[in-house]
Amino acid sequence: MFRMRRRWLFADQLGPHFLDSPRQPVLLVESKAVFRRRAFHRQKAHLVLSALRHRAQEGDVRLVQARTYAEAVDEPVTVCHPTSRAARDLVRRLPDVRMLPPRGFITTPQDFVTWADGRDHLRLEDFYRYARRHHDVLMEGAEPVGGRWNLDADNREPPPRGSARLGVPEPPAIVEDEIDDQVRADLDRWEREDGIVFVGADGPRLFPATRAEALARLRHFVDHRLPEFGPREDAMLAADPWMAHSLLSPAINLGLLDPLEVIEQAERAYRDGNAPLAGAEGFIRQILGWRDFVWHLYWYFGPHYRAADELQAHRELPAWFADLDADAVEARCLSGVLAGVRDRGWVHHIPRLMVLGNYAMQRGWSPAAVADWFHRCFVDGYEWVMTANVIGMSQYADGGRMSSKPYAAGGSYLNRMSDYCRGCRYDPKVRLGANACPYTAGYWAFLARHEPQLSGNHRLRRPLQGLRRLDDLDAVLAQEQARGSSAP
Repeated sequence: MFRMRRRWLFADQLGPHFLDSPRQPVLLVESKAVFRRRAFHRQKAHLVLSALRHRAQEGDVRLVQARTYAEAVDEPVTVCHPTSRAARDLVRRLPDVRMLPPRGFITTPQDFVTWADGRDHLRLEDFYRYARRHHDVLMEGAEPVGGRWNLDADNREPPPRGSARLGVPEPPAIVEDEIDDQVRADLDRWEREDGIVFVGADGPRLFPATRAEALARLRHFVDHRLPEFGPREDAMLAADPWMAHSLLSPAINLGLLDPLEVIEQAERAYRDGNAPLAGAEGFIRQILGWRDFVWHLYWYFGPHYRAADELQAHRELPAWFADLDADAVEARCLSGVLAGVRDRGWVHHIPRLMVLGNYAMQRGWSPAAVADWFHRCFVDGYEWVMTANVIGMSQYADGGRMSSKPYAAGGSYLNRMSDYCRGCRYDPKVRLGANACPYTAGYWAFLARHEPQLSGNHRLRRPLQGLRRLDDLDAVLAQEQARGSSAP
């Protein structure tokens, strides 16, 4: 009788779409060596191990706990293309391992290369329109539904005035089980006996570790949160870290959900009249557009892209940031967001980009070190996720290969899009003095430091004109130089 070759699943390939048949035998490998090499967030380590061990309870599965992956693969297996270069190189070295094309993404590598080759700059908007057409998502024939490709302009509302929370239904809570208890006990023992170090706070598991949990979260989001998602997807409230976001990125990046099923459900909600077009389009753009885009850029740009540093940013991450010491920070936005990373291993995309990434870029921290920090400290962080997201978009270290301008902003942006400035010791309107907002002062110092590199960027023409009109610029620069790496 024919027996299908066992499928080796990495810890980010745990869903059924990584198998050729529901009955295909599976190999899972749990390697402690991964956690010896780098200090990951404690809750990320818990989530990954919990997902692996829960998956091991399903079907014909061998879970091998080994020092290294190579030691565990002792039979002929197939494996879907891994999501990192190191894992791909390992797979290529192992005998009796046959690597298949990647799964868990929507656009194929061949189609992306065909689209990308010959372009001077690669932009999300261009790729997103290509992907919408190619996969027939939110389309009416050859035209986008509603006549517009991008409804971002409808999705930039600030948080509601006077409200501490958005008021949307909370996602279904995760109920931990004996597997979670064992994972927590093992992590405690690794710290105590093996010298393995984690960052961040331990805590109850907040994100799905099983497909059933992931599907429940997806259904709840589509039914109860997607209708409210769009208008304030860029807004921040100090007491409401979830807002109306889906919280699905950890589950999708573990492979528990197929991104195609996620966008299909979001589109169906719109077409059935249960979600507005702007919210459905904005959410679909995050997955069909942005997620696929950064995955393909990871491979397309090649291994040297991670070392890009066009802005010559070489400063080390200060200890208070690297160690998630939110209590050392007085700036309310940065303290609150850093506490969110410490306590949950997750904040949504605007705190990542405009609070954490913006501050790091203003201060000239090493882009590679910032990317590594995001990779280790976020429950949905992987090398492929953070390379283009941080190196290219957040830190503008590639000089504009995949983003048209640096995402630098002063305190006025944070004041408009959040309630963090209320009650903060710093004033977003002030750039000089004891109550000068570190983002406002840092913004002008960043522009002054990089004016030669940025002067040709038409999107920065007006800010650079404003820079030249500042009569206190020298004092601002001296102030920011003195601030150095100290916590603001």
